[in-house]
Amino acid sequence: MALIFDIKRYAINDGPGVRTTIFIKGCPLRCVWCHNPESWSPKAQKLYKKSKCIGCQSCVSVCPMHAIELTPNGIMPTDSECIQCGLCAEECPTKAMEVCGKNYTMDELMAQIEKERVIMTDSHGGVTLCGGEPLMHADYSLEILRELGKRGFHRTVDTTLFVDSEKLKEVAANCELFLVDLKIMNSAKHKYYTGVPNEIILQNIRLLAEMGAVFFIRIPLIEGVNADEENIEETAKFLEALPWKRKTLNLLPYHDVGKDKHRRMWTSYNPEQFEMSTPSEEVQQRCVEQFRRHGIQAIIGG
Repeated sequence: MALIFDIKRYAINDGPGVRTTIFIKGCPLRCVWCHNPESWSPKAQKLYKKSKCIGCQSCVSVCPMHAIELTPNGIMPTDSECIQCGLCAEECPTKAMEVCGKNYTMDELMAQIEKERVIMTDSHGGVTLCGGEPLMHADYSLEILRELGKRGFHRTVDTTLFVDSEKLKEVAANCELFLVDLKIMNSAKHKYYTGVPNEIILQNIRLLAEMGAVFFIRIPLIEGVNADEENIEETAKFLEALPWKRKTLNLLPYHDVGKDKHRRMWTSYNPEQFEMSTPSEEVQQRCVEQFRRHGIQAIIGG
């Protein structure tokens, strides 16, 4: 069992058609630019939105551990340990405080998914497992995928592929599509920006290609990190050499949407102050052209 921190309905960028995306908590990577830092920990966490707070201190008064206090900057954590009891979120009248991460029984989760069956069927959509890294909880993800298969849903897994190869084979037998994040080719640089090396990731991309699995490659395109000519050329050569029928990928220009989520967690976005920015139109088109020369169609966005 793993915690789910969001269920996104009517998703149109997480696989074909209209989809329901299940966000599972926990990730072994720590990408500096991460859009979902609340997904890193597999445990439940408090999130606080200052703009909703009215300073009533209901959350402070109910906390059994005295783990939060009202300050001139809003509610802040104290040195006391939070036990994630959720009382603060329950008492907050404006929902400024919430607990991120919830247990669902399989019946409860399927009931949420079944609500959108008609629109998913009509649009040739389905269900996507996302995160975090859903394969960090491979057995739990497999349980969900198998149940979805019994119910006839198209199944997609959005993953970094940082997972044991044998477990990946099991997952591949129980889903129709992978959305694979490919970030940086140089392993030392990959570890510098994400916290893990990339040998397992590249090995698993090769494995999916050799198995004939259907997968889409998605690259977060970040000036200062991976948009340079050398990295794009290495990436194109790697993908060109694969026995991969779908020679199409998506380039996703950088944006800093994770900033606000870090504020809500009382943590800092990009604390090391790495130089990161959205690539210019010129750089984006240069990347598209580099991939084209290797027989790969690169699409901006998606």
